[in-house]
Amino acid sequence: MKFTLDTIIFYVQNVDQLKAFYKETFNLEIIEEYQSLWALLNAGPCKLGLHKIGEKYLNELKTDVKFENNTKIVFEINDDINKVRTLFVDQNIVMREIKTFDNYDYWLCDGEDPEGNVFQLKQKK
Repeated sequence: MKFTLDTIIFYVQNVDQLKAFYKETFNLEIIEEYQSLWALLNAGPCKLGLHKIGEKYLNELKTDVKFENNTKIVFEINDDINKVRTLFVDQNIVMREIKTFDNYDYWLCDGEDPEGNVFQLKQKK
């Protein structure tokens, strides 16, 4: 039996905001969308789905609330990770410091989308 990862879905407060973020920041193509409830973006071998979170989970008292979660999506890049990080910081995207590990062939740098979902940039050394 073979399984192939097809799509990762984030449940989000603002589909339009995150759709624009991933389209503009990572140049992902929008391949499907439905009103402000759903968007599907082409992220290479896997798609990224953005699904409006159910009303009972929305916090009506606050806007731009960030959720803590245990999910991270990773984008492998060919460009210099230092330059990409600087570009993102200049766009007011929250970015952590670049790191690596002993005997590991990649540079890594984590960032956050507008709702606090963590993404990572990964560049081969």
